Amino acid sequence: MNDRIPLIAGNWKMYKTLPEAVEMARKLAGMVNLSKPEVMIAPPFISLASVFDVIRATPIALGAQNVFWENEGAFTGEISSGMLKSAGCRYVIIGHSERRQIFSESDEAIHKKVDAALASGLSPILCIGETEIQRDENQASAVLDRQLQMALNGFSASQIKPLVIAYEPVWAIGTGKTASIDQIQEIHGFLRQWLTKRYDNTLANSIRILYGGSVKLQNIANIMALPDVDGALVGGASLQPESFYSIISYNH
Repeated sequence: MNDRIPLIAGNWKMYKTLPEAVEMARKLAGMVNLSKPEVMIAPPFISLASVFDVIRATPIALGAQNVFWENEGAFTGEISSGMLKSAGCRYVIIGHSERRQIFSESDEAIHKKVDAALASGLSPILCIGETEIQRDENQASAVLDRQLQMALNGFSASQIKPLVIAYEPVWAIGTGKTASIDQIQEIHGFLRQWLTKRYDNTLANSIRILYGGSVKLQNIANIMALPDVDGALVGGASLQPESFYSIISYNH
């Protein structure tokens, strides 16, 4: 057993208008009354403040889907960590595979985003994962090692205490495919060992490592039963209050 509180995080991606996001948050707030697991939702930027008004007195935490690394300036279209904090955010998703692939985010950019989030008091949810080709070529561990090395370069153990890691195999995001139970535990165990070697056992045992990739009610219990899985980053199944709540309350 460990003392890590599970985290179920919903990434709404580019879905829901402002009224739809507020209504979704209101319905979810009426359902969630659990102290464990911790619940986080990440609506689009335009809905953050309005959604926070709905959930501020509930157990649900607010997260953002992205952040820029500068505090302010002439960066049209970008959002700073301070802006996210002022909207009520406690978490921010960084390095999602869609950001890496579609928007060509580099490991260097992701490192700067993690740095900015930590400096402002946000908890980064750092996403890492390999493609299907990389897995087929037995490169998964090397890819994950590089992504972690680059993202966490120069940070001390005390600096990254608020960090959450989300392992999302790229080939399982939005495809309906899910890594096998053995694959998930193998990778999560590797990540826990990586943290032990890079930092220490205390930090490695305190950082939460989530699984993401076609998580749904049918597989959440088996995934959460794994010793090194501390929660889930949920995409499509987080877009309806009933389906997301069924995942949140998987063991109740």
